[in-house]
Amino acid sequence: MLFIEPRFIVFFAIVLLVHWNLRTNRQRKVWLLMASYFFYGAWDYRFLSLIIASTLIDYAVGLLLSSRDSTQWRKTFLASSLVCNLGLLFFFKYYNFFIESAVSFSATLGLPVSAGTLNIILPVGISFYTFQTLSYSIDVYRRKLEPTRSFLDLALFVGFFPQLVAGPIVRASDFLPQLKNTRNFSDVGIRSCMVLFLVGYFKKACISDNIAPIVDTYFANPAVYDSLSAWIAVLFYAIQIYCDFSGYSDMAIACAGWLGYKLCLNFDFPYFASSITDFWRRWHISLSGWLRDYLYIPLGGNRGSRIFTARNLMLTMILGGLWHGAAWNFVIWGSLHGFALMVHKWWTRRRGDRPQPTGVAQILGPILTFYWVCIAWVFFRSPDLATSLVILKSFILFKTNGTEQVGINMLWLFPCLLAAHWIVYKRYLIERLRWMADWAFAAWYSLATSLVVASIPTGYRAFIYFQF
Repeated sequence: MLFIEPRFIVFFAIVLLVHWNLRTNRQRKVWLLMASYFFYGAWDYRFLSLIIASTLIDYAVGLLLSSRDSTQWRKTFLASSLVCNLGLLFFFKYYNFFIESAVSFSATLGLPVSAGTLNIILPVGISFYTFQTLSYSIDVYRRKLEPTRSFLDLALFVGFFPQLVAGPIVRASDFLPQLKNTRNFSDVGIRSCMVLFLVGYFKKACISDNIAPIVDTYFANPAVYDSLSAWIAVLFYAIQIYCDFSGYSDMAIACAGWLGYKLCLNFDFPYFASSITDFWRRWHISLSGWLRDYLYIPLGGNRGSRIFTARNLMLTMILGGLWHGAAWNFVIWGSLHGFALMVHKWWTRRRGDRPQPTGVAQILGPILTFYWVCIAWVFFRSPDLATSLVILKSFILFKTNGTEQVGINMLWLFPCLLAAHWIVYKRYLIERLRWMADWAFAAWYSLATSLVVASIPTGYRAFIYFQF
């Protein structure tokens, strides 16, 4: 069930109507949990058992951690959570990848090995809710969070449908306190949620889905296209994945807001980042924060030598790339970002306390950052390494034997989208809408909705991050 489908609009309208007409907080939480499980079960009800199993495991682990002071016992309980949750994630997402990689590696050594893969269906959103449940157990282990005695609260935290299948990755310390008290409808920012949902809808349905066919056409056979087409396709993919994923996050935050709950910001205009470090403060913020707090810092962070810090950065980004998908393309994507972060950290140390760059140097920062991000996107999007190399040869070196062109008639979109993005970045529109009279806002919203609906392509595309 996609956010942009009419059936979701009907589903959410029913959920919203019933939710605010229930009197007690417990009734609302039970209703939202039922709605969340129905929402996920509409994709495949069989995999609800995985969500429930993860919830039961971490609920029990949380209670056990609070009942023992022994360091050894606490480590054992935490290890059980890590093994169970990561074990499920490994089996469904990485089993075939590692089997195939091991077989290929053995063959290169002249040791032919026969090992069969399994026909495994990847459960939607397993990477997201696994990280959420792990953050709960880890925070309880670190004594940064008191374990909840309410299984209902933990189950709703894990299964809350607005962000269940594609984030943002919510922390228990942020969400569980919101479940303690009854939410008041008077505290809901109806207008801001309406605008945010429409913006997200527009990003996904009108921008991402409309340019997706051009991207798909080029990446299916890049060797037959010229270098200009390579640039168009790669830039369009950068736009597509941003609009697709940030559009989902916008709609998820809006839906949660309508229900009285607050989710964390997940995107903050990442393509205007001045450096690769700044990019990761703006792109998929909930994931980068999770990797920092639960992987990079436990590895040692920047405590130690420069080589030690570089190792931690690279390991974190490689594992972050592997989190996105079970393929070597994602490992390379993560490695490219890890390398860029290492270089930027070295450059920052070398600059020391010198003033920030101005003028041309200030403009070059975002351009070079975006260029490097686009190079990395090639590996992220390509079906295999061979395709990635063909595209990079055309994108970087302008060398290609292809003569066909794709997307040339869509070049006008680039300046239009950049201008629109800049206007939203500067918050000109948001400020005007905030103080607009109700009748004027209603008229504007009706017109904007009509234009958005008229721009929707035929058919619906799944959100890109559903595969992760």
